[in-house]
Amino acid sequence: MIDNKIPSPCYVIEEDLLRKNLALIKSVAERADVEIIVAFKAFAMWKTFPIFREYGFKISTASSLAEARLAFEEMGSRAHTYAPVYQEVEFDEICGLSSHITFNSLSQYEKYKCQVTGNRYQVTNTDNPLLDTPHLLPVTCYLLPNSISCGFRINPEVSVVETDLYNPAKAGSRLGIIADLLPEILPKGIEGLHFHALCESTSYDLEKVLDAVEQKFSKYFPQIKWLNFGGGHLMTHKDYDVEHLIKILTNFKQKYPHLKIILEPGAAFVWQTGFLKATVEDIVENHGIKTAMLNISFACHLPDCLEMPYKPAVRGEAATVGAGRTLPLHKYRFGGNSCLSGDFFGDFYFEKPLEIGQEIIFEDMIHYTMVKTTMFNGVSHPSIGILKSDGNFELFKHFSYEDYKNRMC
Repeated sequence: MIDNKIPSPCYVIEEDLLRKNLALIKSVAERADVEIIVAFKAFAMWKTFPIFREYGFKISTASSLAEARLAFEEMGSRAHTYAPVYQEVEFDEICGLSSHITFNSLSQYEKYKCQVTGNRYQVTNTDNPLLDTPHLLPVTCYLLPNSISCGFRINPEVSVVETDLYNPAKAGSRLGIIADLLPEILPKGIEGLHFHALCESTSYDLEKVLDAVEQKFSKYFPQIKWLNFGGGHLMTHKDYDVEHLIKILTNFKQKYPHLKIILEPGAAFVWQTGFLKATVEDIVENHGIKTAMLNISFACHLPDCLEMPYKPAVRGEAATVGAGRTLPLHKYRFGGNSCLSGDFFGDFYFEKPLEIGQEIIFEDMIHYTMVKTTMFNGVSHPSIGILKSDGNFELFKHFSYEDYKNRMC
């Protein structure tokens, strides 16, 4: 039974589990002598950032102006920014908020290279105590040079990701420049390369992709200062071979000692660090199929379950096979509370029948959940909070009608 102080529905991150992951990732960064930064695309619960900073994680990636602002305002640093395409109306502000900008194409760099290399508006905030650099003026922004390191996203055309929706290296991908399209000499001002071809992958998957990167792009390594290995490194998974990862990284650095190596995992930071609490509001039956109707929506609040798809782990679900089983199992679908007909998932099995009012705990619901939720149908949005190390629950956010209304205008 979960603490009754936790509202339903609610996303809950567990501080002790988060700290365990942060400690492991910190050890990888130190032992391999690489920079590991946080990817907001998977996790952006900014009220936990003080805990991240305790472990030395002060840098993040951004894929949009909003994420770059969050990095500046709440992480206290300028972002490593990459977007598939930039908008002119936002680009100056992105420059002021970024230490690194990676371009998806040669044409995007040609369009914006004068802006990234010239003087520009740099966002400043004298009230932000997190920032390392001094700030002289109490204004939003002012004109001065801001050093930005530019790079290209490359596409190694090799990936082990089986689901096309999450595979950035499949044939015809719009993400990254393939080797055949790069000139022999990189354009002036390009200091790094960035590849991203993994998704919740192993170190052995990285080894395969990195081999392809070397074969196709190593001729450019003498021309650059940094190489970003992207995300998808699920190093906090219980079966991940951390020692093998460190060996890969150290061997690569020995071959190319002048390159700064950057990794930007997202899910790994918060893998298995929390849950989504829901409640059974009704149980309906149709042609022998029982559906437990919940106060959450798969379409709105667990979108990857339908997109990938994958079956979420549910606390207390019974094993369907096992020695000595004599009792019959009770099978249910879980139904979401939106009017989308496909807003359900199943089947789930339990030793005892479910009851109206019973809590349902979906495990591992912190990465790629809150950042992808919607307010479709205006259904009640789960609250967000943290279960602290001392056992107390702290509510970070309760969503209201105003949150829905202000998005619609």
